[in-house]
Amino acid sequence: MRQCGIPRLVIAAPHGRSGKTITTIGLLAALKKAGYTVQPFKKGPDFIDPSWMTRITGRSCRNLDSFLMNRETIRASFARSAGDADIAVVEGAMGLFDGVDLDGSGSTAEIAKAIEAPVVLVVDTTRMTRSVAAMVSGYQHFDPEVRVAGVILNKVARPRHEQMLKGAIERYCGIPVLGVIPKGHKMDIPDRHLGLVPAKESDELALAIDEAGNSVGEYLDLPAIIEVARSAAPLAVEPPSLAGLTSAEPRARVAVFMDQAFSFYYPENLEALVAAGAEIVRVNALADTYLPDVDAAYIGGGFPEVLAANLAANQALRSDLRGRIEDGLPVYAECGGLMYLGRKISWRDREYPMVGALPFDVVMMDRPQGHGYITLQVENESPFFKIGEKVKGHEFHHSRVENLDREQIRYAFRVTRGNGLDGRHDGIIYKNVLACYTHLHALATPHWAQCLVAAGIRHKLNRQG
Repeated sequence: MRQCGIPRLVIAAPHGRSGKTITTIGLLAALKKAGYTVQPFKKGPDFIDPSWMTRITGRSCRNLDSFLMNRETIRASFARSAGDADIAVVEGAMGLFDGVDLDGSGSTAEIAKAIEAPVVLVVDTTRMTRSVAAMVSGYQHFDPEVRVAGVILNKVARPRHEQMLKGAIERYCGIPVLGVIPKGHKMDIPDRHLGLVPAKESDELALAIDEAGNSVGEYLDLPAIIEVARSAAPLAVEPPSLAGLTSAEPRARVAVFMDQAFSFYYPENLEALVAAGAEIVRVNALADTYLPDVDAAYIGGGFPEVLAANLAANQALRSDLRGRIEDGLPVYAECGGLMYLGRKISWRDREYPMVGALPFDVVMMDRPQGHGYITLQVENESPFFKIGEKVKGHEFHHSRVENLDREQIRYAFRVTRGNGLDGRHDGIIYKNVLACYTHLHALATPHWAQCLVAAGIRHKLNRQG
């Protein structure tokens, strides 16, 4: 057992769309500007907010998820990632106590309790004055194990509005107001169906995020916020024994598609591959004209529909990848990767040819076709999973698979919670390919990386023999 004394706090809110993300971005920018080394975290499954938090702090944002990870894993991951930082900031999701059931499982509050961090509540004060105290008081006392240590007021209309809000909180709640963000200030961030636009997609948007962060940071009481973070008691953690902590000698070359179309990767997944013996070889699906000499491939999620024309234009890479798959290349593909491996993507009345290695078409829909946590039971063996295994992950996709030729494939998983491909199955197995809508996290599925590398080693030996 060792002690982690890192100052830390959780940014939460009574409900979604309260301003948590822009407040967190502003706080990170202000701390970085003040010279602090800041480790960012995001509660729950998310790739997009973390991409901006990574950009601002210069450190890979990590996800903490009490549905996918047990308490010990959360604490160990937190301590390992934040151990060399000056301060850690966790952005929550939805409302502070919102989870997957009436007990609040998977909530932001559960993360705050797991890492024993004080909570700063961001409150949208639109059309509210004295009632803010009743709201904040309710959050203070709902769960005695959660310490709401301060409030940041968002969308404050004018000085008199601010005085009423601050006076009510100070009189009835006894906690400080740590920031006041005015209503109508230009700090909007472009978004699309999955939330914010990913950080790597546009330099112009990246600059807008930087400007918004710097602007919001000016409205925060940084010294007081730092004092709240320092009030967190040392966290006792077991020495972590998780995949990704130490690197093995490279035994297989694994292509990882990383570009504007495919950017949804948890840092721990890539670290786990390296720890299992992978040499990561980056591939740009928009620019590279052939697949390098690799033993396996990992194609993550992203927005292939937005860049479908560019992906379709790179016929050389699509053809090369299709040929390598026919020759037995092990490939693990998630969501956007699944879409890329199909025959075509249909979006906004246009069709774009994709790799064509898997026998289906993809159609983009206006509404989510799968959203939230997913649990799976392995029903057919693949290079990555054994029959009978149980798998936890998450999904968020606006696409659906159509015209699937079931005679050419097998389903990897039976869905026990969530939607997957059709509400009953997820994961398409074709030769040494597994493509699914489910996103996995290596800390929740630690053997996944070892299986991918092992499949690459077998493929390499088969080619050599």
